[in-house]
Amino acid sequence: MIQGAGSNVGKSMVVAGLCRLFTKRGLTVRPFKPQNMSNNAAVTSDGGEIGRAQALQALACGVAPHTDMNPVLLKPESDVGAQVIVHGKRFATLKARDYAKAKPELLTKTLESFHRLAESADLIIIEGAGSPAEINLRKGDIANMGFAEAADVPVILVGDIDRGGVIAQIVGTHCVLPESDQRRIKAFMINKFRGDVTLFDEGMSEITDRTDWAPLGVLPWFSDAWRLPAEDVMDITSTARAGDVLKIAVPKLSRIANFDDLDPLAMEPGVSVEIIEPGRPLPADADLVLIPGSKSTMGDLAYLRAQGWDIDILAHVRRGGHVLGICGGYQMLGHTVSDPDGIEGAKGSVPGLGLLDVETTMAPLKRLADVQGVHLASGAVVTGYEIHIGSTIGADTDRPWLQIDGASAGASSRDGKVQGCYIHGLFTSDAFRRSYLEKLGGASQVTDYGASVEAALDALADHLAAHLDIEKLFELAEEVAAK
Repeated sequence: MIQGAGSNVGKSMVVAGLCRLFTKRGLTVRPFKPQNMSNNAAVTSDGGEIGRAQALQALACGVAPHTDMNPVLLKPESDVGAQVIVHGKRFATLKARDYAKAKPELLTKTLESFHRLAESADLIIIEGAGSPAEINLRKGDIANMGFAEAADVPVILVGDIDRGGVIAQIVGTHCVLPESDQRRIKAFMINKFRGDVTLFDEGMSEITDRTDWAPLGVLPWFSDAWRLPAEDVMDITSTARAGDVLKIAVPKLSRIANFDDLDPLAMEPGVSVEIIEPGRPLPADADLVLIPGSKSTMGDLAYLRAQGWDIDILAHVRRGGHVLGICGGYQMLGHTVSDPDGIEGAKGSVPGLGLLDVETTMAPLKRLADVQGVHLASGAVVTGYEIHIGSTIGADTDRPWLQIDGASAGASSRDGKVQGCYIHGLFTSDAFRRSYLEKLGGASQVTDYGASVEAALDALADHLAAHLDIEKLFELAEEVAAK
């Protein structure tokens, strides 16, 4: 089990790299994360949803994502509550205190998934969440040491040297943990080192002396990390060059969801994907404003207005700019968004941006499906997925721009410059991405997005093999198997 000395230390990427490394060695490998908190979800082969990081890890193993790889997914809907997804389906919407009461039941469900995976795998690589140093959460824990204890697996701790204080991160974790948890951690590694790794030799010795944990190595900064789908929206990095830029502005909604739509666009050398933070105006020189998905459409519509982004979007349209809304962003483009049953919060209806002649009504049943179709303007084949509640109807749906699973999909304004749809992942389809960027006056230079991701996973596996004591890591797994 890979745990972190803090959040965002690179656990997901380390697990993905290890999954690919051991898969290339001929083992049947599966990723596992007992509890994930993310609105960036993926549709699974068995018709559920899991965290998108586990979907990438499944890809690293060469298999389709499955709900057993992430049995508990928390999707924040407000500052105090989250939708709880168990085995891929909605379990409940709970506040933090109520969730704590549900943990014993959820631990049982995570172990069920873990043992099902173990029946057909040689090796399972588990990802923790946050940090085990949060000892105030240790009672009833199912994400870190609580799960490691229940499943009886060894733990490797990852520290992030890029943010500074890595010795304090790891030694401090050792200091606050109870003795039984200290013993369960068998080794540690340092991630995101820039420069000459030998300069940290003394630091590694200090950590080893103070914790008695085995050093697995120091991982230099992985320069191709930007080629892999981002787990956090702020990790998206554009490669655009000045003077050769198609600018796409993306307002960072408070409950932004399934923003993997941006990854293929950010990989394009001639495209700049700008994530606009709250308090900043949308850039007036943007070629496209892309309104992403949201876990709380009505709440994020109010949030968008509070930032003044509605005014910026309307001005962008008056200047002749293009707007694309995906999923929740599509719902915001219509005249109204209604939630008669209070599924996302308070019952009621709110006005949308009025840029598409459509209306959306929320409904309890969530649509979860992988889909395939055609971009009508270019004839390009598209693949993607749907993960949403609600339906959208209106006159502008009579101008569909997609055909999905044999049916018309999406809506367009009369001039075709404002469009929306429910389909995530469209831009992974190379021919469609090329056509769409050309419509905006740009060009695609990435001929095979999927192959680029696969190559980055291979490079990541080689990176880990070159800098970590992989044999020591494998010995720890063999010790479990021998019990």
